[in-house]
Amino acid sequence: MGLDHAVSKIFITPEILSLIAEIDEFKGAWQALGQLAPDRLYSLKRVATIESIGSSTRIEGAKLTDKEVEILMSNLSIQQFGSRDEEEVAGYAAVMNMIFESAGDITPTESHIKQLHRDLLKYSRKDEWHRGNYKKSTNHVEAFDLNGKSLGVIFETATPFDTPLKMEELVDWTMKAFENKELHPLLIISVFTVVFLAIHPFQDGNGRLSRILTTLLLLRAGYAYVPFSSLEAVIEQSKDAYYLSLRKTQSSLKTDTPDWMPWLSFFLHALQQQKNRLKVKVEREKLLLGQLPILSLKILELVKSQGRLSIGEIVVLTNANRNTVKRHLENLVDGKHLQKHGVGRGSWYSV
Repeated sequence: MGLDHAVSKIFITPEILSLIAEIDEFKGAWQALGQLAPDRLYSLKRVATIESIGSSTRIEGAKLTDKEVEILMSNLSIQQFGSRDEEEVAGYAAVMNMIFESAGDITPTESHIKQLHRDLLKYSRKDEWHRGNYKKSTNHVEAFDLNGKSLGVIFETATPFDTPLKMEELVDWTMKAFENKELHPLLIISVFTVVFLAIHPFQDGNGRLSRILTTLLLLRAGYAYVPFSSLEAVIEQSKDAYYLSLRKTQSSLKTDTPDWMPWLSFFLHALQQQKNRLKVKVEREKLLLGQLPILSLKILELVKSQGRLSIGEIVVLTNANRNTVKRHLENLVDGKHLQKHGVGRGSWYSV
């Protein structure tokens, strides 16, 4: 069954329509909502990027915390990594930055998808043999117990022989769907993601690449707020529902009546959570602008941009009196704008 026929079986429920309308309303409002100072927008984007990189790699089994990801990102220029987890995080960070800067120039063609896969795994020595190329052996999705022992195949992906043809069909369908505008962009992106993961075109890195491609397609469809709120973090926090919805829809794709609803519902609810989180953050930022003294705002921005700072460092950066800085820090901690770690001269502050 061709993809055109399969997609014709999508049934748009009132819930799906309502979710799309809500997300699109936020998309339209973002121009006004996002009128924060450039440094505050940069801070939101930086936090969201760290969350996205940490969450997306952890979904696939990496162990690095967001704080460890942040430290690694500040030293990316060194390009020396002590573990596979660090290699994966470095690759994800590089591709995310490229997507944010150049989404308008990266069409979702097969060659660009292969290039993104190559860049995603460019630091992973273990993946050097296959990066940027479609799989040469089967990679069915398996379940594993806590000891890493396979519990068996839970989903059969496309064969290596069928993969090039299926990817050509998926990419052609996606490009045409965006051009003819008969299907809403969010539905197109949803279909692309679930079918891409059903094909599992590369030997490894498919999950991470699917989330990068989702971000790319959202940006190209005009959802300009996406870099400022992490969709990957939403997915990580509902990982079981993520996999369950994928499997339910994917297991029906080869039938005459594909059931798109489990995945569509999960995907759109995840996008709803993503924009809700950003809305809360922006409203909080605007509230702070109206309530906090200028020095407190300056301290808050410095801590956000640096990740962590001591009193001494803040005094140097603000050129303010140490006792004045201490008083502002106490108020920011009391107001739950900052967290204090440690005591005495060894203490430091984070958001």
